[in-house]
Amino acid sequence: MPDRAPRPVERQLPTEESQDLVALVRDIIQREIAPRAAEEEDAGHFPRELFTLLSASGLLGLPYDSAHGGGDQPYEVYLQVLEELAAARLTVGLGVSVHSLACHALAGYGTKAQQAEHLPAMLGGGLLGAYCLSEPASGSDAASLRTKAVRDGDDWVITGTKAWITHGGIADFYTVLARTGEEGARGITAFLVPGDAPGLNAAPPEKKMGMKGSPTAQLHFDGVRVADDRRIGDEGQGFAIALSALDSGRLGIAACAIGLAQAALDEAVGYATGRRQFGRPIADFQGLRFLLADMATRIEAGRALYLAAARLRDAGRPFSAQAAMAKLFCTDAAMQVTIDAVQVLGGYGYTADFPAERYMREAKVLQIVEGTNQIQRMVIARHLAGPETR
Repeated sequence: MPDRAPRPVERQLPTEESQDLVALVRDIIQREIAPRAAEEEDAGHFPRELFTLLSASGLLGLPYDSAHGGGDQPYEVYLQVLEELAAARLTVGLGVSVHSLACHALAGYGTKAQQAEHLPAMLGGGLLGAYCLSEPASGSDAASLRTKAVRDGDDWVITGTKAWITHGGIADFYTVLARTGEEGARGITAFLVPGDAPGLNAAPPEKKMGMKGSPTAQLHFDGVRVADDRRIGDEGQGFAIALSALDSGRLGIAACAIGLAQAALDEAVGYATGRRQFGRPIADFQGLRFLLADMATRIEAGRALYLAAARLRDAGRPFSAQAAMAKLFCTDAAMQVTIDAVQVLGGYGYTADFPAERYMREAKVLQIVEGTNQIQRMVIARHLAGPETR
């Protein structure tokens, strides 16, 4: 039914290399992702083979150092790649973002020996990563986590349960935050845990509203033994490492949200220009035209916000507040845009014959992951008014 084919987003990219990179991504999307996205999501299929292709194409290590197999790309380029991937299939875009998040600790805080040993395989060797911070009783209050790591000679023994782990049970490596000392944020340490470590087991994947192709599961650590040379950073530094990773990860979520919203807008515009009522396309009616205009404006504002935060990061300037703003605004925008897309399609939008209903279900999780939007408001307010008084 769509009468108007979606136009590619006109991107402001800093180099000819980055323009070629986006062209490569669009080619992979057209050939390998878009044709099977709806069918595989409906079937709950995770495209592991696709992530192997993305790794071989250099797309799983874009913002990291080329000395270790990364792409040496600035965040403003990496995030626009994420947006393109998420617009084609959120499971893929979010999966790349989570993998990048899982690499952050080692790339930013590991020793040179650790980086040389592990990063090439993590960034370009076909591996897939996951990030383990949340627990069943420790979500927004991440500093209260209970998973413990106890030193035993030259090893650490990890015991506990992690929850809401994207790629849980299928990842090749996990960046794990565990308690090694006192209560609170100062007693937490980061570890790099192999996916096949003895004693590490995944629960059955959660049954979710959306993103059915992306496995989310609890992970049980039953005396998992990890050598001390897989500890990342100093003992007690883990919470600071986690927060640093989340600042960057929130920009990834923001970019994915705008990609999803763009896909919903493209679907709505195509439908509205092709669907006729009262003898003319429904896109002729002012009420609907205004709705489309509002959707497009939210998307452009969100894209500008996440790119502004990315450019701060690329310049080495503080960007934590801007990352929280981008995550908050972009994911709220995606939720509203996808709701409006369903409205534009009317009854058809409520059926699985069109992707609008899937976009709406998928958008909801983006307001929750990597810090709920209520937490983002707290982060922003602290930058404005200082910490809350007790």
